[in-house]
Amino acid sequence: MRREIDELFGDVFERTGFGPRRGFSPAVDVYYDGEPPRAIVRAELAGVDIDGVGLEIRGRQLVIAGERRAAESAGRLYQQIEIEHGRFRRVVELGADVVAERARATYEDGILAVEIPLATPEDEAQRVPIESAQEQARERELLAGPRDETGAPRPRR
Repeated sequence: MRREIDELFGDVFERTGFGPRRGFSPAVDVYYDGEPPRAIVRAELAGVDIDGVGLEIRGRQLVIAGERRAAESAGRLYQQIEIEHGRFRRVVELGADVVAERARATYEDGILAVEIPLATPEDEAQRVPIESAQEQARERELLAGPRDETGAPRPRR
């Protein structure tokens, strides 16, 4: 029952301050738009040095990793500390196959926007050239290098 409740509510309690704090994890929006269709992921990264952020696409997952550094606190007496900081790694599940090679990312006003084209049947299909057995044999001979009359490789000079 506990697992089902956790799955139903996800990290709602953690984001509202009712659960244990785990450090910074960026909030994200994911939607699909455009022609040609694309997945758009917007991540809230205010206060994060964008040069230290890594993006990676693995199949149907977008991985966003980086660090939000803590503010300088020497000499300060805090009444309240709510701004999360620390290393983060956010895995965003995408609902469709994508073309990772054509992804684009921009950063403006604390929001990282990643646009990833959705895969189409044309993107998934790849042509396979057919070689004749003679062409393959010729290529193997060229790769093997020169040989003497017995078929043994000749020493290279």
